[in-house]
Amino acid sequence: MTPSQNILIVDNDPNILEVLDARLSAAGFNVIKAADAATAVRILERTPVALMVSDIKMPRKSGMELFAEIRERLPDLPVIFLTAYGTIPDAVDAIKLGAVDYISKPFDGKTLIEKINQILSLAGPVPACPKDFEGDYYWGKSPAMKTLFAMVTKVARAEVNVLLLGESGVGKERIARYIHDHSGRKGRPCIVVDCGSTPAGILESELFGHVKGAFTNAVKDKTGLIQAADAGTLFLDEIGNISHDMQCRLLRFLEDRKIRQVGAIGESSVDCRVISATNADLLSDIQAGTFRQDLYYRLKGIALTIPSLRERKEDIPALATFFAAKAAGADGIRISPEAMAILCAHTWPGNIRELKNVVEAGAILCRDRTITPNDLQIDSNIPMEQSLEPENGFSIEESEKSTIIRALKETRGVQKKAADLLNISKRAIHYKVKKYDIDPGQYKSG
Repeated sequence: MTPSQNILIVDNDPNILEVLDARLSAAGFNVIKAADAATAVRILERTPVALMVSDIKMPRKSGMELFAEIRERLPDLPVIFLTAYGTIPDAVDAIKLGAVDYISKPFDGKTLIEKINQILSLAGPVPACPKDFEGDYYWGKSPAMKTLFAMVTKVARAEVNVLLLGESGVGKERIARYIHDHSGRKGRPCIVVDCGSTPAGILESELFGHVKGAFTNAVKDKTGLIQAADAGTLFLDEIGNISHDMQCRLLRFLEDRKIRQVGAIGESSVDCRVISATNADLLSDIQAGTFRQDLYYRLKGIALTIPSLRERKEDIPALATFFAAKAAGADGIRISPEAMAILCAHTWPGNIRELKNVVEAGAILCRDRTITPNDLQIDSNIPMEQSLEPENGFSIEESEKSTIIRALKETRGVQKKAADLLNISKRAIHYKVKKYDIDPGQYKSG
């Protein structure tokens, strides 16, 4: 056996060690056993190991403590955690810190071998955040995006479900496709389901499929989108918009990975990774009783928040220049310094999608192949940041803060109603309230 086939297994239960040893040895790996974390550390100091499988709950030193101890010295060692139901949150936290995956006890030996083979095929150091465009996607140079890139790269290698959070227009679908394309499922289907625009009465048939005669217009059998994603990735966009009944059906699928077509009797097994996305505040929806908490935790294996454009303002010039060049084709349109200053000062409630639309419109309207301030169709009702504060001493930030306070007074401190009054998203008003250190509670009495 070569060192690249060494697998270290760590568990204080000798029965688990024997089962793991038998399974992995039969698959052709050279198994090294450790009954506790201290023994594992000594082995790692002298023996090259390709991957470590460790229990989380162990006496004296836990799997998490072992992971923390070896992380600095062996940052690229892939680690899979074995976890009981009650320690799944710990395993998810471990993935955020760099572990590649976890598997629940009692585990299926075949599934574990498949995970190990997949991980070893992808193993290696996390690449640096790309400085240039990848196709038409730009990670950028902001600290927020560099942090996101590192997380996305780690998560892509694992099989855990992912919940993408962020405002409309930040690029959640692009992140979902990046995760799929850099996972062990690349080359397999990546099926996108727009839960926000699909009527509730149709979504069930779209997701689960139906058999001929299941309802009036079911003239033939139809394969559902979940089945179409078998062996690949299912991306559920705007998951916060699905009905209560659909939440129940989706939860059932996530629990047993089986589906039953509308009108069918039998069930079919489906193996797909689920990535979901929403711009809604699901925790508030859970408190309001409109979204199931158990479904939320099934979807949220790991949650990734995509930064808004105003949180990565240093990336606006590169994005705007890219969109202008793409819109111009061979004509070579540039953006004047004055126009760029306006773009950098705008708060961009529509994020990258809005920036793209504004620049493309400017490319159409401009003269002499230069976009000027007059060519930018930006909603004048959306406040600019303080960088464009006029010289007469009036502060745009103060004006924005006063407007938000007026809206909160009008709605007795209810942020959702104030956001509706201002025609901005709930997430945007939460950001503004935090930015200006406003206490909505003081306006509850009117």
